[in-house]
Amino acid sequence: MREKTKLCRAGGMLAAMLLAGVLPAAAQYGQSGRDTLVVTSTNDATANHVVVFKLNTAGTPSLAMEAMLPTGGEGGAGGNAGAVQFSGNLGAVANYASNTVTQLTRSGDSIWVSGTIKLDPGCTNPVSVAIAGNDLYVAGANCAEGHTWPSGNPDGPAVSLPHGDTSAGQIAVGQTWAAVTLKSGSVVQLPLTPGGDLTGSSTVKTLSTATFGTGNTPLGAAFWGDILGFNPAHSPDSFAIMDRKGDISAVPGPTPAFPSNAPCWLAKGADNIWYSGNSPGEAISIFFSDGQGGVFYKNVGLGGVATDITVSPDGKWLAVIYTASGNGYVAVFSIDAYGDLTPVATSIPFTGVTFNGVAFSQ
Repeated sequence: MREKTKLCRAGGMLAAMLLAGVLPAAAQYGQSGRDTLVVTSTNDATANHVVVFKLNTAGTPSLAMEAMLPTGGEGGAGGNAGAVQFSGNLGAVANYASNTVTQLTRSGDSIWVSGTIKLDPGCTNPVSVAIAGNDLYVAGANCAEGHTWPSGNPDGPAVSLPHGDTSAGQIAVGQTWAAVTLKSGSVVQLPLTPGGDLTGSSTVKTLSTATFGTGNTPLGAAFWGDILGFNPAHSPDSFAIMDRKGDISAVPGPTPAFPSNAPCWLAKGADNIWYSGNSPGEAISIFFSDGQGGVFYKNVGLGGVATDITVSPDGKWLAVIYTASGNGYVAVFSIDAYGDLTPVATSIPFTGVTFNGVAFSQ
């Protein structure tokens, strides 16, 4: 299992020479119109940084690094997704080794670090965050907790994950419940109050080995309304949906299955479309679903090992972070009216970096 998880891991360290003398702690972009920005983190275990890219589609498209912002915390997470999120003018970044979440603020085309949220003392090593309305949700390696947003005040005590499990991969939030994927083979359902707070209770849904085999490693997750989509990454059924009752429908993925293909990290597209970062397949896997099942559509080549994926708020763009030949990259694809992808722009290589978490700000 340890070797399998490495194929879908997200983690890494920024080379010291890259951190020396880069860009100032805030960047000014153009003043005419609002740019589409892509935000990720270096996940450096000693000094985590947020990296901001600007998508330019005029003339020859480009994805230029505009700023590198110290979060004030330490990274070091692995095998996770959703470490960076943005909603409106506010964003959040998980600092794994510091037990904190960094707040980001955007005004015009500037993004800067605007605050720090500390986790509950019993909740450690944040790996994933989610923003929904006036709430921030955090999955630590062993817990889940909620905060009012953007104040950062805790919304009740942290919810412990079952049996001391420390394998959390991602947290995602629906209409009436939230979910945390556990790489040990389960999905934790977390009911929400009508106001969107965690109730403090949880239900564990262990994936059936009869359905998913021994490769039932849930990783990426996203919601479509109140239906959860997630990736049992190392199973031939590498996509699944779950309703609020906990009923799970398995969907076969690309063939040949693991270890050749393993859709790992998930983003929700328009209507019934889902995009998954297929790490060993070095591709983006596209699925379609209804509320009870789905089908794999096709792979779109990436040229590296995906470590997280996201779709822009306007639904026009997909961004994916990946590694190739020991370097970290951010790539952006356009999404057409049918959900198909076309490569648009890729960042310069970042030596020795495995980016962690990716989000759009528009």
